[in-house]
Amino acid sequence: MSTERVEFQGPHGKISAKLDMPDGAPRAYGVFAHCFTCSKDVLAANRISQGLAERGVAMLRFDFAGLGASHGDFADTNFSSNVEDLVAAAGFLREKFAAPRLLVGHSMGGTAVLAAAHLIPESKAVVTIASPSDPHYVVNALLSEHLDTLAELGEARVKLAGRDFNIRQQFVEDATSHQLADRIAQLNRALLVMHAPNDDTVDVANALRIFELANYPKSFISLDGIDHLVTGREDAAQVAAMIAAWSGRYIDAP
Repeated sequence: MSTERVEFQGPHGKISAKLDMPDGAPRAYGVFAHCFTCSKDVLAANRISQGLAERGVAMLRFDFAGLGASHGDFADTNFSSNVEDLVAAAGFLREKFAAPRLLVGHSMGGTAVLAAAHLIPESKAVVTIASPSDPHYVVNALLSEHLDTLAELGEARVKLAGRDFNIRQQFVEDATSHQLADRIAQLNRALLVMHAPNDDTVDVANALRIFELANYPKSFISLDGIDHLVTGREDAAQVAAMIAAWSGRYIDAP
């Protein structure tokens, strides 16, 4: 396989991306959405996308606006802008190669994929990895001690994954405005939910809720012993292999 640096226009400016291509003609194209405050080069995004490319699926992984090498101010972004970036990524593939048939999201990226799938009509299969069932989970889990400051001042400096980020009240309000239960119930695509039972960042109850809300065809894979960020090389390879095997019947179909 090979990896090419690309960029495309997003609602907040240029989006930096990498396209992992198989050696031969791709079976299909897919998009990978990274975890909250991560980047396209985080271990999971890199290794899982490359693992899928080795199995014939070309994968576009990109930095959400305000993160990595993409333009934009992170403080101006929110869950809605993440969904918009995903739709822009699909549009880039549609214009330059072929529309994505596979959508994969890790952690909050998986939540965004659930919200964006209906806006990408060519998508046939959706995969969530360690994902919250609702974007407000991030507010409850990571921002709870800052909510008073955000409400009073409109902005707060928050340490996330060892780095400081400016978070604005609009982020909280936007996360609250999304009700994903109906969106998941009306997904109308094959769904694979992957989650570790002992995930200490996003409780497995989120995965069970996603699975229960969705209609068939749907599958659940327990990532027993795999950490939330899927940092193990063998773990990421295993996840990629399982996604490739599961998704084949959907993305290879005419």
